[in-house]
Amino acid sequence: MSNNTPDPAFLQRANALINLSNDQCDTADPNAVGASTLFAAARFNAFILARATGSAENMQQEKERALAYFTEQFRRMMSENLEDFARNYEAFMKSGSR
Repeated sequence: MSNNTPDPAFLQRANALINLSNDQCDTADPNAVGASTLFAAARFNAFILARATGSAENMQQEKERALAYFTEQFRRMMSENLEDFARNYEAFMKSGSR
């Protein structure tokens, strides 16, 4: 991760979701689990925007800014995690970590 290390509660929430996805991989294709996890993140963040804006009109006005923000956040997080997996590939693959 970057120098902006998340607090322990952030990592606990993320790990709970990762553990759920890992469990689902026992009975479903990991690609399908990844797709539904990504959909869930998008759906939840749409809810966050709806809640923050307070109306459908305000939500529509903020849509492009929200898309830019969430897209950049995902890109940054994905890049950091790809780098982490590349650096620790052997250990992650040996342990079965996803």
